[in-house]
Amino acid sequence: MRVAVVQVAYGDDESMEARISRVADLVRAQAGHDLVVLPELWAPGGFSYREWADRAQPVDGPIGAAMSAAARDAQVMLHAGSIVERPSSGEVGSDGRGLWNTSLVYAADGRLVAAYRKIHRFGFGAGEPALMDAGEDVVLVDLPDAAGRAGLSTCYDLRFPELYRRQVDAGATAFIIPAAWPAARVRHWTLLAHARAIEDQCVVIACNTAGTHAGTEMGGHSQVVSATGESLAMAGTAEQVLSVEVDMSAVATWREQFPVLQDRRL
Repeated sequence: MRVAVVQVAYGDDESMEARISRVADLVRAQAGHDLVVLPELWAPGGFSYREWADRAQPVDGPIGAAMSAAARDAQVMLHAGSIVERPSSGEVGSDGRGLWNTSLVYAADGRLVAAYRKIHRFGFGAGEPALMDAGEDVVLVDLPDAAGRAGLSTCYDLRFPELYRRQVDAGATAFIIPAAWPAARVRHWTLLAHARAIEDQCVVIACNTAGTHAGTEMGGHSQVVSATGESLAMAGTAEQVLSVEVDMSAVATWREQFPVLQDRRL
């Protein structure tokens, strides 16, 4: 499976509309890949809390429409990162916010095939918890050409290993993790991605943000990690595209050779 991890960089001087158009063109440029992955909240701004309500959209809003078209034009499966979702139905979650941090995945024909609402909200009572509802569902999606199943999670979720165990139990052989992870804690980002790969014997495809926005420097270092914990590719701190060939059949081989998951007791 040929994967393109698109580490998008942006700042406060770029409008959301301009960024949507630019990123759609970046996706189209990845034609020939099987899977393309974008970062978390790249359009509304990962730390642009004050703008989230104004920039919220339903899943079939302008961001979704642009990403669907880009996936179709490039003939790729596209994990379009996440949006600030405000459902057109007026749905409200258990916390009464009516907004979610929602990841969207499109098939190569532009169909929306998966949506994941971020379960673990970052901010310790402020930030996401104050503004957004928590997702409740564990979501997996079939990878192109029957390459396996990918569990979906977002950024801060990476710190909660029990979510990934749930995904493994549901058949995951890969984890796709978009993020807006800051430079101040980027070591945690790189280390935890490797930990999730090693402990769950899954490929990790982790796409972070670059640049500086809302006064926060982003960490970059997007990465692809094999099920054995080998780093297949890692980006720097600027905008960059990682193009990586991933042998998904190696996951089953490694699990047979080193069947650690069979020894779980809890």
